[in-house]
Amino acid sequence: MSTNTVAAVRVPTGGLAHQARAALVVWQREMIRFGKDRTRIVSSLVQPLLFLFVLGVGLSSIVSAGNGSVGFTTFLFPGVLALSVLFTAAFSGISMVWDREFGFLREMLVAPVSTTAILTGKCFGGATVATLQSLILLALAGLVGVPYSPVLLLTLVGLLFLMAFMITALGLVLAARVKRVESAMPMVQLIITPLMFLSGALFPLSGLPTWLAVLTNLNPMTYAVAPMRTAVFDQLDVDALTRATLDPGIVWNGWAVPVAMQVAIVAASCVVLLAAAVARFTRTE
Repeated sequence: MSTNTVAAVRVPTGGLAHQARAALVVWQREMIRFGKDRTRIVSSLVQPLLFLFVLGVGLSSIVSAGNGSVGFTTFLFPGVLALSVLFTAAFSGISMVWDREFGFLREMLVAPVSTTAILTGKCFGGATVATLQSLILLALAGLVGVPYSPVLLLTLVGLLFLMAFMITALGLVLAARVKRVESAMPMVQLIITPLMFLSGALFPLSGLPTWLAVLTNLNPMTYAVAPMRTAVFDQLDVDALTRATLDPGIVWNGWAVPVAMQVAIVAASCVVLLAAAVARFTRTE
């Protein structure tokens, strides 16, 4: 007479520590993919370098930055940093489309972890990858007249990471609606290009037409670029008129928005976009 034995299955508890470990695993996967894809590292830097050294140097001969005390490439540097993060972070988020198409996303979602933990790990991974790539541009700061101040560099890294988290979360929101890889790239270009041009990354926010000022104020990326430019100009010796022209900050109906509030808006956007991504993936998968 034979007896059937049933092996005990231990299901991990769904505590906070377990969810944090799951997010860490997803973050580690992004780091491994980043380390193995050297072509991606090089190609993602080409466009920011073209903006900085080709567009910046080319326009510096016809664009007067303040009274000439600040080079146009110096003004452009924070915006180019933001652009280097923008595209890398957006593609990190939208890469979830590939994970869905090849079945990896479903494997993650059936695991005994929450969707929030998975997408949070994805956002931290995308933000880390984008920030690491921006360090190469930060190393070139001295070539465009930006001082190598430890406080400035740490501030820029922190702001870049926060912005990259926000854009990765936006990419996840888009990925929840896109089902095929072929549709991913046009969707990214459709959303990311307006964000880039309406952020003030490539032009000062002073003296804009009313319609353009409204659009830039509605763009969450503007609140990521402006604090970086302010941090750079805090380290430069420029007169008040030049500062007001090139770094006027963000103004709401005559009220200058404090830098701390700008950073808080970016942080709030991170939370809102991540929550939206979680809600969309929960409904669609």
